[in-house]
Amino acid sequence: MKKQIEKIVKKPAKPGMVGDGFRVYNYIPGTGIAQQRISPFLMLDFNAAYDFGASDHIRGVDVHPHKGFETVTISYKGSLAHHDSAGNSGVINPGDVQWMTAGSGILHKEYHEESFAKKGGLFEMVQLWVNLPKKDKLTKPHYQALTKDNITSVSLPGNAGVVNVIAGEFDGTKGAAATYSPLNVWDVKLRKGGEVKFDLPVTCNTALLMINGSAVVNDEEASEHSFVLFENEGEQITIKATEDAVILVLSGQPLNEPIASYGPFVMNTQQEIMESINEYQAGKFGVLA
Repeated sequence: MKKQIEKIVKKPAKPGMVGDGFRVYNYIPGTGIAQQRISPFLMLDFNAAYDFGASDHIRGVDVHPHKGFETVTISYKGSLAHHDSAGNSGVINPGDVQWMTAGSGILHKEYHEESFAKKGGLFEMVQLWVNLPKKDKLTKPHYQALTKDNITSVSLPGNAGVVNVIAGEFDGTKGAAATYSPLNVWDVKLRKGGEVKFDLPVTCNTALLMINGSAVVNDEEASEHSFVLFENEGEQITIKATEDAVILVLSGQPLNEPIASYGPFVMNTQQEIMESINEYQAGKFGVLA
């Protein structure tokens, strides 16, 4: 049975700035899609392709905390560097993914990689927040550095395109990321006229973001930068590109647990939020210059 479309959301009217290095359109929860409705996904910011220009000033987001969830940063264009209070650092380039499990708490900063900042160029990224189940919220912070080379690509029949399996499973191919709950994160690239078909469980919350290009999704037109939210009925999804297209597909089993959030802290109760703020203020997340 075809998975029904609940709604197609156009790109928000205006972007917002996160620090001075991320010009983002917020789709979750900024377009009225509640976190429980799209659980386990908590937030989706899309930095549509934008040239910040060449600069000796390194743009980005200064030191900030995270606790109780995971941040997933997908690079389409440009280069992004990061550091954290556990001593980790790295750079992601187009096709790479930074999957950070904040868990019990960490300090973090993200910024345009220095050589990219100095020459300028198009910068296009998605940052997705994925909730952690209650039992895993205090897990030790860690990273999964997923490079383009270790993210498995599945070629589609008829030279239609490829599916890069970041997390979950597509057509029997498992994704590169280990996850704390069942979910799929797929980077789909279709050539004009190319088609992909797949089934996703009724029980999973499912959506897709048109990063570039346009397509017909289950007989409805999805234009560039639109966000398609599916109802929890039916399983079959068909996407046919009307021009070359890049599509981010998200699907996950809802956690069905209370969500208490305050800025960069996501827990299950307000008491846990207060404890998290106190821990951060007491320096328990470490130190990051």
